[in-house]
Amino acid sequence: MPPDLTLADLASFRPATPTLAGEPAGFGVVGMPTNLVATASEQRIPGTVLDWDVTVRFQPVAFVFDNGDGTTTRAATGGTSWQSLGQGQFTPTATSHVYDARGTYGVSVTVEYAASVDFGSGTWRPVPGVVRAQASGYDVRVVEVRTALVERTCAEDPAAPGC
Repeated sequence: MPPDLTLADLASFRPATPTLAGEPAGFGVVGMPTNLVATASEQRIPGTVLDWDVTVRFQPVAFVFDNGDGTTTRAATGGTSWQSLGQGQFTPTATSHVYDARGTYGVSVTVEYAASVDFGSGTWRPVPGVVRAQASGYDVRVVEVRTALVERTCAEDPAAPGC
């Protein structure tokens, strides 16, 4: 009978590093949502554990975004683009974040994966705990935007300041 496994037994199996991006790409606006999007998928990795041939399956179960300003956002998915959601730019999403001050913020995401193993029978046996994989190195430059009152709209005067 196959043994019960722990995460320590699976130490040589690692899920791939997730990807991290944002909208607008690389910048945000003070007081408006910046949409963060991480990508991670189910992975199946064959190998040997304790002299048993196995396939280890990693399934993403949580995405923890470190927004770079001392806050984190936890989501069940990695999010998606505004276009895919049918939303306009700078609208809130499950993975968006609003920055309170201008500056450059180093953003990262940690994906938590549930692990399970198949000893060749086609039955997946869960392994207690989660395995984490992190993506970092995504900077968001947050800027301030100012508006000005003008005499006419851009439709009325396309050459006006700001048009």
